[in-house]
Amino acid sequence: MIEKIKEHIAKVADFQTESPEEVEAFRIEYLGKKGFLNQYFAEFKNVPNDQKKDFGQALNTLKTTAQEKVASLKEGLDGQQEEKGIYGDLTRPSEPVEIGSRHPISIVKNQIIEIFSNIGFNVSEGPEIEDDWHNFTALNLPEYHPARDMQDTFFVQTNPDILLRTHTSSVQVRYMENNKPPIRTISPGRVFRNESISARSHCIFHQVEGLYIDKDVSFADLKQTLMYFTRQMFGKSKIRLRPSYFPFTEPSAEVDIYWGLETETDYRITKGTGWLEIMGCGMVDPNVLKNCGIDSSEYTGFAFGMGIERIAMLLYQIGDIRMFYENDIRFLKQFKSTI
Repeated sequence: MIEKIKEHIAKVADFQTESPEEVEAFRIEYLGKKGFLNQYFAEFKNVPNDQKKDFGQALNTLKTTAQEKVASLKEGLDGQQEEKGIYGDLTRPSEPVEIGSRHPISIVKNQIIEIFSNIGFNVSEGPEIEDDWHNFTALNLPEYHPARDMQDTFFVQTNPDILLRTHTSSVQVRYMENNKPPIRTISPGRVFRNESISARSHCIFHQVEGLYIDKDVSFADLKQTLMYFTRQMFGKSKIRLRPSYFPFTEPSAEVDIYWGLETETDYRITKGTGWLEIMGCGMVDPNVLKNCGIDSSEYTGFAFGMGIERIAMLLYQIGDIRMFYENDIRFLKQFKSTI
């Protein structure tokens, strides 16, 4: 009979199931009122005295093994039920995930960076709170120069030498001070000007300015760079350069692209001419190179700058610059599929 009990112990130890019904049937089979354990305990009085010790030990081992097996199986089933309660049916299709969206200014900025990175321009950054030297004086705009009136400025009241930068040209000055030619860099960033807010202007906006300095850099190099950019950005390579004035470049020019007159919108944004201004550019003034410690007799260079909002408004036909800063989710969701 002891050998029979040992067979039950081995059977109990090997028993496995994931069915609650089978676990309950197993419990009743061994631990129920009419189970094997009670039957063997009832036979205990008929066991010879010299075998009772071994019989009792085997019977207790069977009881302990059966109880532990039932407890272990129930604990495993309870864990599965709890996990199902937390996560639901894991085979069910998941809830749709709301796709986020990039801000149109970030989209356009990244596109511009990628275009110029492909022709060797790196990205440089600088502080938004600047000093007078880097924002004005080093760029051929000394104190009381009338051209300073072109940029209404936010000055720090406690220190008139500190201001919010009015352009990212200040980043170019810092870059030239700390790097030797050849220099090929673009400087994207946020700038500030004390202007009235309207559909076409804002006191906060973003710029990307480019700078290339090396030996024998010519205006022709500038023109070819701009043609490459407009072709990659807009799919249009027909441009024109109109003479203009910037204190830090000489000669200077405004850059127009031929947008076309195919739709009513084209007529509206180009005022019926088909031409659209997108940026300013020019050859770096020798005084600027000198202020930054670069020998203007050996090196020449060109610079250009554009407003990111201006480019975004053209690409996406946005009629009001204020929409970029209102954080209207209905507006931003339009760009969720754009990388």
